[in-house]
Amino acid sequence: MINLTADQIRERAAALGDWFHNIDLGGVQTAPNHFLNDYPNVKWKTFQHVVPEDLTGKTVLDIGCNGGFYSIEMKRRGADRVLGVDFDERYLEQARFAAEVKGMDIEFRQLSVYDVAELGEAFDIVLFMGVLYHLRHPLLALDLIRDNVCKDLLIFQSMQRGSAEELPVRANYDFFEQDHFNEPGYPKMHFIEHEYANDWTNWWAPNAACSAAMLRSAGFEIVEHPEEEVFVCRKAERPKPMGAVYPARPRTNGKSNGRDHA
Repeated sequence: MINLTADQIRERAAALGDWFHNIDLGGVQTAPNHFLNDYPNVKWKTFQHVVPEDLTGKTVLDIGCNGGFYSIEMKRRGADRVLGVDFDERYLEQARFAAEVKGMDIEFRQLSVYDVAELGEAFDIVLFMGVLYHLRHPLLALDLIRDNVCKDLLIFQSMQRGSAEELPVRANYDFFEQDHFNEPGYPKMHFIEHEYANDWTNWWAPNAACSAAMLRSAGFEIVEHPEEEVFVCRKAERPKPMGAVYPARPRTNGKSNGRDHA
């Protein structure tokens, strides 16, 4: 833990740019005017009960860790090791600072979700919160998480739009059956060609049925749905043998699957 005054914390946090995670750093709020209020704490309160209070002996991977809110919460519950990864170095700088102020030993590393195989290890708990809708290839990401870094539990959240209903879906339909595609509760992924909420990285907006279906398709069993956007899953067998069409592999002598990484 570093000893800084409130003014010093406030100055340093401001120098790190706009924060998406509102984190309390010694009484200083990093995003006090967040458009979603006290976010992500307001979200966390709705599903925090699904995470064991005591994570002693557990390892946690926080994919798309942003400013580090969830990584900090996992370490607060006693996880032996917490690794937060994000592709945005500015968010990682924010997360490192937040953990430093709180005196928490958390590792943060710049890494794309598509390259998680390079970690070369699986984690007891994987957090994949608020990332899916920012990805050009969301189902590939779920496949790679399941195959490479999830040992047991996945906690997933995505922005969702459309119906919250989940229509029972048959295992097969005749080629000429089409009505089910128009049902609000049929799995649908809305593609955003331009921008949504002034953010060009918002590419997809699944409905609730689509989020659930994608998780099952990637090989996760949904064990709890505590909040409309949050799904708690356990790693399971794939319903079909085909996994990621672009399977990543761990690095070997500095190379990964025949590809050099800059």
